[in-house]
Amino acid sequence: MSEVTYEIVEHDGGWAYKVDGVFSEPFPTHAAALKAAETAAAEQKTPGETEVIEFEDTKGKWHTETARGSDRPATTVKDKDYPCRQPGCARSCAGCWPRSLCSRP
Repeated sequence: MSEVTYEIVEHDGGWAYKVDGVFSEPFPTHAAALKAAETAAAEQKTPGETEVIEFEDTKGKWHTETARGSDRPATTVKDKDYPCRQPGCARSCAGCWPRSLCSRP
């Protein structure tokens, strides 16, 4: 299973999330970017229909393959601005996700 990480970062005069070096639209607050990343991460894990897809690789070559709708990646939201509040934990909440394991409100 593949892994997709959504990282909260300052961007373009505000906040955004970044996936594989690509930024989301900017958000006015850290909280708004975090909420958007959490939503996107949850949606990324939602199963869909099996479909034939086409994509271009980094060398400009096009590929066609069948994507199983049940083949969804694991997702993580990385937010280094908030250290974990669990007793004895020295990680950021990015190390505690899913959120159910984090004591941050």
